[in-house]
Amino acid sequence: MILGLSRKIHKSYDRTIRGNFSLEGLRGFDLKGRTIGIIGLGHIGMHVARIAKGFEMNILVYDLIKNNKFAKKSGFKYSSFENLLKNSDIITLHCPYNKNTHHLINKNNINFIKKGAYLINTARGGLIETKAMVKALANGDLGGAGLDVLEEESLIKEEIQLLSKNFPKKNLQNLIENHILLTFENVLITPHNAFNSMEALRRIADTTIENIKSAISRRKNKNLL
Repeated sequence: MILGLSRKIHKSYDRTIRGNFSLEGLRGFDLKGRTIGIIGLGHIGMHVARIAKGFEMNILVYDLIKNNKFAKKSGFKYSSFENLLKNSDIITLHCPYNKNTHHLINKNNINFIKKGAYLINTARGGLIETKAMVKALANGDLGGAGLDVLEEESLIKEEIQLLSKNFPKKNLQNLIENHILLTFENVLITPHNAFNSMEALRRIADTTIENIKSAISRRKNKNLL
């Protein structure tokens, strides 16, 4: 998503399939020398840091738990949350979703983000307050966004649900805001597809099988006792 946005691949493709080979408005930017802010240094965040280092990017990381050994090896600095927002050209989220990370990026702190920075979310939609992001994009405060996840993305399975008296109006507002995001040319949206590779699905299946085997084994040992 970072490469797609930095070189405007989605706009180039959309234009080319319509027979337009003009380069006007398609000038991008190099990643070398830019600062990437990684929020959440789990396994995925660590891989992102390694890749960013390969692109010769400057790296800032925010995480509650610090892995100083990996930081020294990878040559990045831990940062406060606010400092990361203020100084990153690209911000990428790699956090779990829970009550503490709900709307981690919100109307109260999105204004701290460096003007023109790009926001990437391939983790969970609820990490970003959609209304605040839409406003920042509309005002030009954000340079763009790459989103594999959206708030309420799994809310509606059938259109008839919209007619239900029990359908939460707040959720409807989020759905409308998500739809507005699709209209921005500097926003790249995919349908929660980041995990969807043959190898990743095989790893998920293997892990599931191993967990089942482990549970059965523990139950047998418990019965023997």
